[in-house]
Amino acid sequence: QVQLVESGGGLVQAGGSLRLSCAASGRTFSTYTMTWFRQAPGKERQFVAFITRNDLALYYDYADSVKGRFTISIDNANNKGYLQMNSLKPEDTAVYYCALRNGPYSGGDRNYAYWGQGTQVTVSA
Repeated sequence: QVQLVESGGGLVQAGGSLRLSCAASGRTFSTYTMTWFRQAPGKERQFVAFITRNDLALYYDYADSVKGRFTISIDNANNKGYLQMNSLKPEDTAVYYCALRNGPYSGGDRNYAYWGQGTQVTVSA
């Protein structure tokens, strides 16, 4: 089993920054994907960014709405993932979740066995 714990959410003014963390414990995988999703009130859960690590390289991508503003990263030695969020906008307000799967990115939120509890990000205008 894998446990994920997010932290770093909070209230910030538009244009500000936050860094979310996702601490993983339990099993480890040689190839894995960590993905950040978010869900705003009354809306469906939405993909934000993913990063896949295997023995050779890192692969990552972002939702168009956050490209150029958000940066995903991992600290494999310490089993942590991060989402650096800059130039935040009110429309970024949501609960942010990290999720982990054993293997490469495959799209959708149904392919993740492990989820964190979520951390609230609120961006005021």
